[in-house]
Amino acid sequence: MTQSMYRYAGASFRRTMRPEGAALRHERLLTWRRETTVTRLEHPTRLDRARSLGWRAKEGYVLARVRVRRGGQGKRAIIAGRRPKRKGILRMTLAKSIQRIAEERAAKHYPNLEVLSSYWVGEDGKQKFFEVILVDPHHPAILADGRISWIANPAQTGRVFRGLTSAGLRGRGLRRSGTGAERMRPSRRQNRREERRTQTKVIP
Repeated sequence: MTQSMYRYAGASFRRTMRPEGAALRHERLLTWRRETTVTRLEHPTRLDRARSLGWRAKEGYVLARVRVRRGGQGKRAIIAGRRPKRKGILRMTLAKSIQRIAEERAAKHYPNLEVLSSYWVGEDGKQKFFEVILVDPHHPAILADGRISWIANPAQTGRVFRGLTSAGLRGRGLRRSGTGAERMRPSRRQNRREERRTQTKVIP
């Protein structure tokens, strides 16, 4: 059966994750660690994944590799009398995923662009690397393309900071539906507000 070029590109990247691709993977991570936190790219590392998420090799699209530290928050020990349970050092993990943090950093680095999506490209013992796809909502080539012109809508402004990207929807629990996801829509915060409103008793 004939496979597309993107299937071969995906298989080539997966081989670098195996033991036989360790040398190339280590060389690649060594180069990435020396780069800045947000590095603009000319071509995606994973062409098949970038294309599936909407990236196109045309004007108006920007690709950036973002480096984010792994693990939870780093907290200093409290110099006072407390039990270890109450010191607030362990299990201080953000509810926001590292991928969402990478997207937000890219959006802050390019304030005139909007984040379309992102994908994982590598990690080591301390850091994770994501490639973020950004789009210029004011570029004529974007406005003329019916597949992506929706991103110029004012409702999409700052979409990454409102959890509207794919990673943001996943973090907000909107990838699930049915049993166990009754309080996810329209949002968890709105559901808490409704609960407080119904629990409040109005005294005449």
